[in-house]
Amino acid sequence: MMFRGKGMALPLLAVGTAAAAGYILRSERSRNCTARSKANLGARIVAEVPEGATVIDASTRRLAEIPGARTALERAIHSNARDEWEHVTLERDGAWSIVDAIRDSLPYYNADQGEYNGVYVQYDDRVIVLDAIGWARLEEPIQ
Repeated sequence: MMFRGKGMALPLLAVGTAAAAGYILRSERSRNCTARSKANLGARIVAEVPEGATVIDASTRRLAEIPGARTALERAIHSNARDEWEHVTLERDGAWSIVDAIRDSLPYYNADQGEYNGVYVQYDDRVIVLDAIGWARLEEPIQ
């Protein structure tokens, strides 16, 4: 294809370069997004422990091994979180496994009477409930 005049070649080259750079950046962002999942750990102070819930101590080794758990508990204590959840969001490869760790390796309480789901933790003189949700961004629709 031949262009009429040198004045047209430079703007077309600039537009083409910008389009290619945009495509590369978008592709890179999409690849990173699909490889990552998120976990959101929430903690709040509770006044009562439901019947049947097991309360663990905040110093439990299994709790200490869960990324973000200690931070969520400390945030709940620091802000005296009784009416709202204090959150820690982790975004990285395998973050969803944190949700599994909370639910599978600790005594997770499944509420059925309006109580809170989660792990009940004794932290000094308070009881905190800790729970987690996870999600991943899907680039392709599930069929």
